[in-house]
Amino acid sequence: MRVLHHYQLSASARFIRLVLAERSLVFLPKIEIPWERNDAFLSLNPAGDVPVLVAEDGLVVSGGTVIAEYIEETEPASTADLLWGEAPMRAEIRRLVHWFEFKFNREVGGPLVAERVIKRFSGSGEISSSVIRAALSNLQIHMDYIDWLSEQGNWLAGKRLSLADLAAAAHLSVLDFLGDVDWSRHPEAKIWYAKMKSRPSFRDLLGDQVVGLVPPLHYSDMDF
Repeated sequence: MRVLHHYQLSASARFIRLVLAERSLVFLPKIEIPWERNDAFLSLNPAGDVPVLVAEDGLVVSGGTVIAEYIEETEPASTADLLWGEAPMRAEIRRLVHWFEFKFNREVGGPLVAERVIKRFSGSGEISSSVIRAALSNLQIHMDYIDWLSEQGNWLAGKRLSLADLAAAAHLSVLDFLGDVDWSRHPEAKIWYAKMKSRPSFRDLLGDQVVGLVPPLHYSDMDF
């Protein structure tokens, strides 16, 4: 059976959990704590980052974007394809995945998780309010962009669900768990995210529990 090494509040790992669920692929989840050095895990991925997927044949694949494309390349083509269309459309899907996996994570998600979660539980330093303020300010810019993308059609990258929607929803779901998203300021993004939350693939994420953290009541409410 496939094994997915993940952490509940890793947006990239959530992205892959969504991809696997949308593809109806069974996997065994294994939690890795980001601030703890696990030698067995480091032997799989010396970078020490999640997600890491161990395929049924033992192949080890690391990194959210890499794993997502590996799944799309190795699973039979079907209506469940998440990287679809001709080359220009596929490029647009990849662009948006990169936006959330790298730009959004660098400017918003990464700093907030580091300050609100990792520093708190690892004792690795004092929480910086200035870093949190900067990340929250950046969040509004990204949310405006999601509003705009949502207004263009039913999905962020075109006429149907794609990897772009799953990547964006995964990253927002972490911030929603932390209570950092003001949905009242972003009605279009809220409508799109509610649609994502209502998908069966999202149920596992909505049931996530992290010791010491309590998400807001609306987090698991598909109707907000």
